[in-house]
Amino acid sequence: MKYRIRYNKNAGEPGRGTVDHKWRVFDETNKEYICKIVVIRPSSWTEIDPNGHDWNIACEGEIKIHKNTSAIEIV
Repeated sequence: MKYRIRYNKNAGEPGRGTVDHKWRVFDETNKEYICKIVVIRPSSWTEIDPNGHDWNIACEGEIKIHKNTSAIEIV
């Protein structure tokens, strides 16, 4: 599955995680995960977001969610 990673400009606002939740991870279905840490194991690249004005780091792999540390690992 392809994932897009973007900085969370609204961290700390209602529904956007705490001020420490700095990352937004989107999967191919546009499901969003908000987390503190992102670990990207496969090769990655930058690309323009489908919205046409934001930039993402993108990669393909499988997601592992580490709830105890609020981390997302893509392997």
